[in-house]
Amino acid sequence: MLHCMTAEAHPLAAAIGARVRKERQARQWTLDGLAEAAGVSRRSVVNVEQGEANPSIATLLRISDALGVGLPALVEPPVLHALKVVRRADRPVLWRGDAGGSAALVAATAPPDVVELWDWELYPGDRHASEAHAPGTKELLQVQEGAVTVEVGSEPVALETGDAISFSGDVPHAYVNVGSRVARFSLAVFEPAVGRTTGPAHV
Repeated sequence: MLHCMTAEAHPLAAAIGARVRKERQARQWTLDGLAEAAGVSRRSVVNVEQGEANPSIATLLRISDALGVGLPALVEPPVLHALKVVRRADRPVLWRGDAGGSAALVAATAPPDVVELWDWELYPGDRHASEAHAPGTKELLQVQEGAVTVEVGSEPVALETGDAISFSGDVPHAYVNVGSRVARFSLAVFEPAVGRTTGPAHV
């Protein structure tokens, strides 16, 4: 079982819910309309908006893409100036693994061409599987500490400290720690043309 946010992150869940509701209402979409556009259940949208759920990163990506705002817009406060500094203590942690790992969104750009910078830690035994992202998504990963196995489709690639990989994020993929010590890696995700698709057929 992979978790997005834990109980101590309730303020973040509440903030995400408020932003999803605001974006949905600004488009005059119903809950069913957003659920249809995102390809998730109505209950998932309700839980996210109420800040009651521990949604997966995949669910948040589906909702943010459907709204055309990109994931960072749901987890970060609006930026009034071009310069933004994110302190380590302020980074939103959007995933926690059963073995103790975590993924924090460090920085990002605004849509339509969204670039996200992530800081990941995988404890021994941790595995994060991701469904295919939007068409054209690219990922770049560099191992900072330990060893990480990246599975792209059915192809596993073993990476050691200092190794890097680039791959298409629009296919199923996973990050795995099969070693005996903590692994840490930086991940950049490029998702082009966010929000340039149409909304739900029925709102």
